[in-house]
Amino acid sequence: MQPEDDIFSVVELTSAIKDLLEEGFPRVAVRGEISNLRVQASGHHYFSLKDPQSQLSSVMFRGNALSLDQALADGQEVICVGNISVYPPRGNYQLIVRMVIPEGTGDLARKFEALKKRLAEEGLFDPERKRELPRFPRSIGIVTSPTGAALQDFLRILQRRRWTGHVMVYPSIVQGAEAVPSMLEMLAAVKERQEVDLLVIGRGGGSLEDLWAFNEESLVRSLVEFPVPVISAVGHEIDFVLTDFVADVRAETPSAAAELISSGYLEMVSRFESVEGQLVDLVEIALNERGQLVDYLGLKLEGVSPANCLQENRRRIERLVDRLKEGFVEVVGGERERLQSLQLRLQSQSPEHRFKLSVAQVSALATRLHNASVGATLERGFALVFDDQGKVIKSVCDLEPGQQVNQLLSDGKTRIEILDTELEKSETRGPRSD
Repeated sequence: MQPEDDIFSVVELTSAIKDLLEEGFPRVAVRGEISNLRVQASGHHYFSLKDPQSQLSSVMFRGNALSLDQALADGQEVICVGNISVYPPRGNYQLIVRMVIPEGTGDLARKFEALKKRLAEEGLFDPERKRELPRFPRSIGIVTSPTGAALQDFLRILQRRRWTGHVMVYPSIVQGAEAVPSMLEMLAAVKERQEVDLLVIGRGGGSLEDLWAFNEESLVRSLVEFPVPVISAVGHEIDFVLTDFVADVRAETPSAAAELISSGYLEMVSRFESVEGQLVDLVEIALNERGQLVDYLGLKLEGVSPANCLQENRRRIERLVDRLKEGFVEVVGGERERLQSLQLRLQSQSPEHRFKLSVAQVSALATRLHNASVGATLERGFALVFDDQGKVIKSVCDLEPGQQVNQLLSDGKTRIEILDTELEKSETRGPRSD
């Protein structure tokens, strides 16, 4: 048991290592090949710098990445200049890259291009040897990892698009040293069983190293002249492997392969549904036409039956009786209205009516005369002002301060003294008249 003073906490040991590395490597240049490159939306670049024996986690933050002359890529051989740092929450050390100096293409990339060129010169990638995919495959084989997300996506899309064929899964290792022998074994099983119309070989995305099994020459050559058409569905949209070039069709992803396979089936289902709808419409139209013809013939037969003729004659007699009654009522009503009109005219010419009319007119004139009289005006709250000579005063211009005048109200007369006069500005007065 060590003394208590020699025991570090995790954070103490990590801090000590951090200080040691950062002080010991304040600036370092490292040569290696870029792998597992991830460019974040923030602009930070995360990748591994590797050689055949080891790899180093690296990050180039956005500020330094803006100075790059060309975009970084997997397989690129570079010299990274920066400093070593430790990330305490995880205890990992990494290279903080300040500058990247390209050195050329990495070993894997060079190997890829060399093999691609050689196979292309042999004519393995020629478009003339490509076969068309069956439009309606009844059985599909897929060589991939049985536990990978790519297989689940492939099956889910086929189910969503209502594809009704059979899928035969040939489970295989798709990464690492055992991947190529495993996939070759499954391809041999496909040939032997002869149970599929179309073959899909693929996996999800990854780095150049992760996908390298699909660039191995033995696997590529095994797909040449394969008994059934082959779809290569490896990685993401930006990933290319040599099986993509030798296969009859390349799909960007396993999901895209599922959509490609089911496209013909969806088109057929759509056409069948369209034809079905047209047939249903034609049957409905024919049934409606026959139904209308039956209804017409039934009405025609009903119209010539004796019972219907008697019923029709009965209705005609009832209509004639109704018209006769309506005519009689109309004639009697017209005569009644004419007699009432003559009675009103006679009443209007009678002395009694004319006398009542004259009385009403005289009463109306008397009311108007009363309303226009001085007394009625005074009763409504007005007053009549006149001087001692009895002259009616119509304007303040006829008055002077200190003058005494008479005021006639509805129920008597008063005498008032004028203290002051004020002419309204809005009024326009004519010359004073005596």
